[in-house]
Amino acid sequence: MGAVEIFNTLPTERLEGELLACCAAPAWGAVIAGRRPFADRAELLAVADTAGRELSWADVLTGLSAHPRIGERAAGDSQEAAWSRTEQSAAARSTDDQAKAELIAANRAYEERFGHVFLIFASGRTQAEILAAARERIGNDEATERAIVTDELRRIALLRLERVLDAL
Repeated sequence: MGAVEIFNTLPTERLEGELLACCAAPAWGAVIAGRRPFADRAELLAVADTAGRELSWADVLTGLSAHPRIGERAAGDSQEAAWSRTEQSAAARSTDDQAKAELIAANRAYEERFGHVFLIFASGRTQAEILAAARERIGNDEATERAIVTDELRRIALLRLERVLDAL
């Protein structure tokens, strides 16, 4: 039995847990759960992609609540925390105290400006790239930044959903 077939037959409680670990916005997971069964991986990922694009701002804020500040180590032993630590490994790994201080300052300024954590698809990005993005995005207007944050959350959720499928 392939990953998608297993995904299609996961018990509701387990499925909800897996989907919430991918994206803490229950609306995202509800769309995916409600569309089972999926014919293949491409269909599942397409539905997840569309669901991420269609999240309300309130749903996005719910999703953000599960993300630590960039550069901070996610606490706990949940799957979501482990993924976050992996995704942010480049930002957290730096031993450059000046760079860490600059990232903390950028996080603080961003949160003061927009009222929520700075979210970025951090996988494969260096700390310098993340810091540059934070500094650039702080100049965005609210509507532009909301669109970017929604897209970043969608990309993270898709990466995590791929990890769920790979583990099945």
